[in-house]
Amino acid sequence: MKSYQFMQSSLEDHLGDIIRKARMMHGIARAAAAVAAGLTEPELAVLEETGAAPAGLNLGALADALGLDPTKLKAIADGWVPAQRELSTWRNLERIRTASGSNTVNSYLIWDESASVAALFDPGWQAEPAIDVLQRNRLELKYIFVTHSHRDHVAALGRIRASFPLAQVYSWPGLRYPAQARGASPVIMLGRLKISTRLTPGHAEDAVTYIIENWPGDPPAVAIVGDALFAGSIGWGFSSWTQARQSVREQILTLPDETLICPGHGPVTTVGEEKRSNPFF
Repeated sequence: MKSYQFMQSSLEDHLGDIIRKARMMHGIARAAAAVAAGLTEPELAVLEETGAAPAGLNLGALADALGLDPTKLKAIADGWVPAQRELSTWRNLERIRTASGSNTVNSYLIWDESASVAALFDPGWQAEPAIDVLQRNRLELKYIFVTHSHRDHVAALGRIRASFPLAQVYSWPGLRYPAQARGASPVIMLGRLKISTRLTPGHAEDAVTYIIENWPGDPPAVAIVGDALFAGSIGWGFSSWTQARQSVREQILTLPDETLICPGHGPVTTVGEEKRSNPFF
């Protein structure tokens, strides 16, 4: 049997995270998964916690037992990461990272330079980085779009709204704070940019994916997916594992392969790469 050594990468989820999520998704006890993997239960616990795979791991058998694609899981164990992409291809798309402890979250700011209007997707932990970009580019924040109401994505919402009181907040009903505009609009225009919505519940009941099209220079569409999907993995099914997986299959992976996926954590990827490389699909 091959010994798999976990390789550090920029993925949000390491090998052990993926294995633990798949095990929880299917309600498989760790002891039963350990038998399939050819490991002791403590060895599997270390793998899930650290991503470090011990010698003797039968990764293919474990993947089969957990409903994961064995070839894709092996690629992640061997260090697969999505191709790096230059976000400047999508003019006036900026990823903003904020952190609290070890939790780093991605926010995304887009703007139409001809109209000097902007939209922020998920305020994140701190407001100052987004405010700095807006002020530096002399932009009016017209919209705030929330992918879901988990605290790491909305902690800075109050501060952002205090700084830009005229900005409209779009979210799916059920958020635990007041919003100026409730509900997901079918199409919203930000200058020439067209923003549409797809409901993607599962990780959270109120989860929304936002599709942005009509970029200058005509690059592919951008999908801001929150925690519905990560490069090589999937968000925790806090609301429903079944629904979480179904949402990704039906609402995200049906987009054109070249669509840029901007997740709430970890690196950007594309629909095509996730179809080819994500072991959950």
